Amino acid sequence: MTNSGARAGRREWTAFVVLLLPLLLVSMDVSVLFFAIPAISTELAPTGTQQLWIFDSYAFALAGLLITMGSLGDRIGRRKLLLLGATAFGAASVAAAYARNPEMLIAARAVLGIGGATLMPSTMALLRNMFRDGKQRSKAIGIWSGAMAGGIALGSVLGGVMLDHFWWGSVFLINVPAMVLLLVLVPLLVPEFKDPAPGRFDLLSVPLSMGAVLPVIYGIKEMAAHGITLPMVLCVAVGLVLAVTFVHRQRTRPDAMIGRALFRHRAFGAGIGLNTLATFGMMGSAYFTTQYLQSVLGKSPLEAALWGTVPSLAVGFTAPAAATLGQKLPKSWVMAAGFVIGAAGYALLAVCGPRSLTLVLVGAAVVSCGIVVVMALVSDMALATAPPEKAGTAAALLETGQEFGGAMGMALFGTVGVAVYRRDVNDALSPDLPHGALEAARETLGGAASVAADLPGQAGGTVLTAAREAFTHGMNVAALGGTAVLLLAAVLTVAALRGVRTEPPAAEPEPEPAARATAVR
Repeated sequence: MTNSGARAGRREWTAFVVLLLPLLLVSMDVSVLFFAIPAISTELAPTGTQQLWIFDSYAFALAGLLITMGSLGDRIGRRKLLLLGATAFGAASVAAAYARNPEMLIAARAVLGIGGATLMPSTMALLRNMFRDGKQRSKAIGIWSGAMAGGIALGSVLGGVMLDHFWWGSVFLINVPAMVLLLVLVPLLVPEFKDPAPGRFDLLSVPLSMGAVLPVIYGIKEMAAHGITLPMVLCVAVGLVLAVTFVHRQRTRPDAMIGRALFRHRAFGAGIGLNTLATFGMMGSAYFTTQYLQSVLGKSPLEAALWGTVPSLAVGFTAPAAATLGQKLPKSWVMAAGFVIGAAGYALLAVCGPRSLTLVLVGAAVVSCGIVVVMALVSDMALATAPPEKAGTAAALLETGQEFGGAMGMALFGTVGVAVYRRDVNDALSPDLPHGALEAARETLGGAASVAADLPGQAGGTVLTAAREAFTHGMNVAALGGTAVLLLAAVLTVAALRGVRTEPPAAEPEPEPAARATAVR
């Protein structure tokens, strides 16, 4: 029976809308830079390595500090950490917008990542604490998941529009008004929550957690881009050794950063694994569809971004609907159905041709809708089974799993696609092409387009057609693999959650006085 006293009212839902601001900005920052990089290259003249770090410094800082920031928020207060992160994010946005050299931009992007690492777990943990009623929390997390997916598409479109009218730094200044609004409204609307008895902070676990995450993600990204090499294999191996050390420390110390109480409920550990698989599927699809729109169909970046919003619109409606469905049916079955829907989307991508705009968009939308069903319900399930005082750490672990899943998806799907592409291009093109042309065409679809532009007559068209067909074939083969992986994930979902109670009580009791949060009015 629902406890009406535990139900959130207008104040909590208004605060929830405010908490969507940092979520949108962090997810937008993933994609907003794609449009700005040509202008940045012209203005700041970064080297190839510096250009990579302009992208990667944000992602690495974000991934490496999520666990630390989640634990810190539990200790000092999630609202306090959110405000500190918003301040850093806003200041770094201004610094990035007015960067005068690549080094300054890389540093600003790293600070943006640090700010992002505080914002993501803080907002999710605050939802866990603000919405004690199970149905309301499910609804809020469903909307939260849809907003996160939509923010990535919105960042691409908004970045393209801003660059049509302003200089490249304007894509970073988008963040500033939203962060100012956040700093004004959060103290008025959002109550503070923290662990009433956090214990000592385990400082050694901070570098250990970063060492467990960063080498693995970096190694996977590099192997996806440049192939498997011994240094990158060793890099991943070092990360895995540090991960084992970190886990051992968490299991044996009373003041561990990640409390053992989090994993007492089997649904929590299963939720992290399923969330990682879901992100794996999402990023594998995104890797191909973005390039397909631009390089195969020849759309401009802004056109591709606009077409790319079609799947996001579907996701925006699916996430809240999934939350409602998860209240009426066993969550494990709804999540398994989400994986099956995602597999159906990959099956559509597996039969696309070089001129299949509608089919690619429908396939990408179906994949995204299926995956967001899983992500919304997994997040709700994992947070509901975590102790309220550890909600920040729980949210950080979910986010860290997403970072691993995204890196693995890009790496494995990309590796399959590239292998098929290179084989097909090598078979289709004549070895009599000018010196270096065949090698450049085999490397990437963009390289093939450059080669085609320099060749006379029908030769250029032949190269470009062969490259586009090869890329599409690579996408087809990778999509078949995605179909198999998501179907397997559906089976694993049912097996992992068999006999596990995933539905929390309709409403939780009021917190004890020592842990009760009060709103600043």
